[in-house]
Amino acid sequence: MTADVPRRTTASRVTDRPGDASPFALGLLLRRAHWHAAAVMEEALRPLGIELRHFAVLIVLVDRGPTVQRDLVAATGSDKAGIMRVVDDLERKGLAVRKSVPGDRRVRAVEITPQGLELFDAAHVAAVPRAERLVAELRPGEVEQLTDLLTRFAHPAGGEA
Repeated sequence: MTADVPRRTTASRVTDRPGDASPFALGLLLRRAHWHAAAVMEEALRPLGIELRHFAVLIVLVDRGPTVQRDLVAATGSDKAGIMRVVDDLERKGLAVRKSVPGDRRVRAVEITPQGLELFDAAHVAAVPRAERLVAELRPGEVEQLTDLLTRFAHPAGGEA
């Protein structure tokens, strides 16, 4: 069985090196940037006893208030099993609790605890020097420019994410 694969003309083979002009270059560059940023932010969270996957859920809970697990799946880009493990971890650490949803005995909402809010605030304090280090190579004004560009890229005007 032969796939309809376009023949290669003059395009170079894809890499994620600076200056790559392939159609995959932007995605690969964004992936590399994410890995770098995630590693730096993990350093801030490690002494607090949580990982980025935990913090992603806390962000949603702080932003939205009590949230059902299926909505946490959508908001974090995780899967059901992954969210269950993260919520289990957060409950075990006293950072979140599951509560019944009035009118539906099968659904449980996850809510951040006061201890979870304290940790959320502590994580932001711990992240400041690391975030500064993360963008240390950028010139004045470029952090704001990068933030603006990535915001528009991640949240297009049409509402698609």
